[in-house]
Amino acid sequence: MIYLDYAATTPLAPQVFESMRPYLTEHFGNPSSVHRFGQVARKAIDESRIFFVEALGAASPRNIIFTGSGTESCNLAIFGTAFANQKRGKHIIISAFEHAAILEPAEYLRDNFGFELTLIKPSPEGIINPEEVAAALRPDTTLVSIMYVNNEVGTVQPIKKIAKLVRQRGAIFHTDACQAPGYLDINCAHLGVDLMTLNASKVYGPKGIGLLYIREGIQLTPQIMGGGQEFRMRGGTESPAQIVGFASAMRLFLEHSKEEAERLRALRDNLQSKLLTLPGAALNGHPDLRLPNFLNLKIDGITGENLVQRLDIEGVAASAGAACSSGKLKASHVLLAMGKSLKEASHSIRFTLGRPTTEEEIEKTVEIMRSLYTSP
Repeated sequence: MIYLDYAATTPLAPQVFESMRPYLTEHFGNPSSVHRFGQVARKAIDESRIFFVEALGAASPRNIIFTGSGTESCNLAIFGTAFANQKRGKHIIISAFEHAAILEPAEYLRDNFGFELTLIKPSPEGIINPEEVAAALRPDTTLVSIMYVNNEVGTVQPIKKIAKLVRQRGAIFHTDACQAPGYLDINCAHLGVDLMTLNASKVYGPKGIGLLYIREGIQLTPQIMGGGQEFRMRGGTESPAQIVGFASAMRLFLEHSKEEAERLRALRDNLQSKLLTLPGAALNGHPDLRLPNFLNLKIDGITGENLVQRLDIEGVAASAGAACSSGKLKASHVLLAMGKSLKEASHSIRFTLGRPTTEEEIEKTVEIMRSLYTSP
């Protein structure tokens, strides 16, 4: 089976599993306990947090809040900021092609708590214009959330410019950066962001663990209460194994990122050049301002969902959209926001390459795709 859906999730790296193993067996203590078992677990969490402090350019361990997923981190960023800063205003700005973990909380605040929501449309190539964000800012704008990398087309957003414009106006800026590590700068001090979401499952780490970076001085209302964990920002017993695995995975991923990015770009470009010869094939997204492992194509004659199913039968795993919504038979909201027609959005497919991807797998995928277009 050829797996080309690494933007959805990645396999757990063997080294990461080994780093987690002791905390799944002998070091099982509750990190909040004062005895030796608890102390060992607490030390593992503290050391992992320090790694992220350094990797993200944070000022303090208190700036790193571990959560249960990227989605939970996004929810904490949106709801937490909105509820804690209502005195400033109740206006939120997000891009129209955000992940559902941003879109749905923002819409919930609009529909149930009287917040106003402004959606910024991307360009036809999938890029948000910082000046359009600036033009939408108001004195009562509390929060702006623009993703670092779009999870369907892989386009990279100018978040450093956007963050500067937003903070100049006194609003809070959040970015969903789950797809960015290993390819882009994730130093929050360099980027000037107030809040950043990351998760482990995109960097060959365990599922069920994410984090939210919170800049010093930013006020959020906790969304999960019932304990003093995570500096009272996220109640519930922490999982040392998941947290250690997250830090281990991120460390490994960042160590080899430059060489891997070039390798994946060459493989992706080979796949792209050959698939663009198929009937009606066209690239979705910017040809250059995107991650090196992303390829999203519109192809005539077959819906994306149908093509994904036929590829699966032939032994290739791809996606017709985001994993969180690909089970739903509807056109991608990302492509629709980029100005694609309903037909174009419904006839698109995403291939995302990863560390295990080989040249042989790319050639086999091309062969299978061509056969699907020549068979009855």
